[in-house]
Amino acid sequence: MDLINQEKFKRLSDTVSRNYRVTRLYAQYLERFPDVITEDMVKALTEGGDMTVKEALIGILTELFALDYDLPEDRKIIRDYLTPSVVLLNAEKYRSNPYYKNVRITDIKDGDWELRWERYPAYRGVIAGDMTLLEDFTEIPPLGFFTEDFDFPAVLEGGNEWMTLTPVDLDTCEEAISAARGRVITFGLGLGYYAYMVSEKPEVESVTVVEKSPEVIKLFKKHILPQFKNKDKVKIVEADAFEYAEKVMPRERYDLAFVDTWRDSSDGAPMYLRMKPLEKLNTGTRFMYWIENFLISRVRALRLGEMLDKI
Repeated sequence: MDLINQEKFKRLSDTVSRNYRVTRLYAQYLERFPDVITEDMVKALTEGGDMTVKEALIGILTELFALDYDLPEDRKIIRDYLTPSVVLLNAEKYRSNPYYKNVRITDIKDGDWELRWERYPAYRGVIAGDMTLLEDFTEIPPLGFFTEDFDFPAVLEGGNEWMTLTPVDLDTCEEAISAARGRVITFGLGLGYYAYMVSEKPEVESVTVVEKSPEVIKLFKKHILPQFKNKDKVKIVEADAFEYAEKVMPRERYDLAFVDTWRDSSDGAPMYLRMKPLEKLNTGTRFMYWIENFLISRVRALRLGEMLDKI
């Protein structure tokens, strides 16, 4: 390996390692103690006016992650990852969303399934959008904080959270909502947010929703769909997403397909790789994927790891 390639390999290897370290730090924080930052902690750092709320959050997270600004590698993580990742979320922006305003979710229990409201306390850390992917392979996960309590609807199965409609769900659907026109198909029903939003668009002719869970379909049709102003545009199909995309969808000729059948990138990456080849069976259909950058990050990390192991 010549000197130039050695330098490129070293930079790539360092970036991959740094991405992994940051992802692990964020995952541990969000899984184990997302509520550790409190309003009192932030007020104590900002009441003098010398520090903004964002600066206070970055400082607290720096301590929480045991990062030392005097160490070059830690300093790079604070500067290039932590600082751009921290976002203050505007609760009113989400409360004024048309779905939040017009679809009334009440606490309902139907067999093993349950609809209810859950809460983010102020300053709880949450993923706040899709991953940012830079050209040098740096990957920045967005970390959001509300400065007040925020309530959101959720679906539970047997007491376990199955689906939520949080700010990240709203934000990461925006591009696919904006692109929707003509005949639209979406894989994954959830609380029907995507179907509702695109059915409101005059340029959308119809919305086909493919969902394999009959219980979720029943819950949706009984409690949520009747509230849709344009419910006549919405068609629910009980089917497996991959079988439908392979065997039925090519005959239907949709303009846009939005795929949202996973909870996060860990379970989504294999399904993403399984769906991508089916695009060629549906020429003329634009495919879009929920949290695609997170999925690409997951797939890329696996493949880069395999490549680096061979060198």
